[in-house]
Amino acid sequence: MKFQFSPSSPLKTLSVISALSLTAFALPTQAGEWSANAAMTNNYIWRGLTQTENEAAIQGGIDYASDSGFYAGTWVSNVNYAPSDVYSYEHDLYAGFAFETGGVSWDVGYLYYNYDKEAEFDFGEVYAKVGFGGFSGGVWVLTNTEADEGLGQDFGAGSTYYISADYGFEISNGIGVGLHVGYHDGDFAEAFNGTTGGYYDYNISVAKDGFAFMMSSTDVEGPAADGGYDNDEIKFVISYAVDISM
Repeated sequence: MKFQFSPSSPLKTLSVISALSLTAFALPTQAGEWSANAAMTNNYIWRGLTQTENEAAIQGGIDYASDSGFYAGTWVSNVNYAPSDVYSYEHDLYAGFAFETGGVSWDVGYLYYNYDKEAEFDFGEVYAKVGFGGFSGGVWVLTNTEADEGLGQDFGAGSTYYISADYGFEISNGIGVGLHVGYHDGDFAEAFNGTTGGYYDYNISVAKDGFAFMMSSTDVEGPAADGGYDNDEIKFVISYAVDISM
């Protein structure tokens, strides 16, 4: 959820190249190829928090991955954050480098979150992820934002971070199960999400052939847990996604 920022009011949230993760960690698309993706979901959840006031979202993106391990892409979704009406979309741009050594997958890159011009809350993060077998872990760290700091707040590089741990496995007939836990903390996270202090998010997901079902919750406190967001309650998310070769 996102809030319009002012020195006396809560701020808003981000979104990571979202969508349900079936596997705990995956490299980008095959080398030297373009691909696209599209998805529908009854609730856009990012780091445990609804980005659409628990309403539906239509999402999609385009990606390129080279044989060197370099990749870049863009992704877009509708969003909605009360009480402000200046947010209607989220448009992400990202680039990075992914490679594998001795069975261990690595991925480092930069992600930029772009919102409506009137929102004046764009921001960027650097990230690093590592995966082995079905396990993966990652960290995202704030690097820059156009948002103005409030009294006593620090929106400087490195001041806000998100860490996550995931495990994914297949049970039978192509049915995948994903387990996730994450932690988000820092002044920018509080402002952007409308939270009080750091919070944990956790979910379990089941997916097959593009369809996915997720149960997600958090221990969040503050405005993010109130009035229509209900981010401290269990959320049930159903989605369908397709990959498109180009």
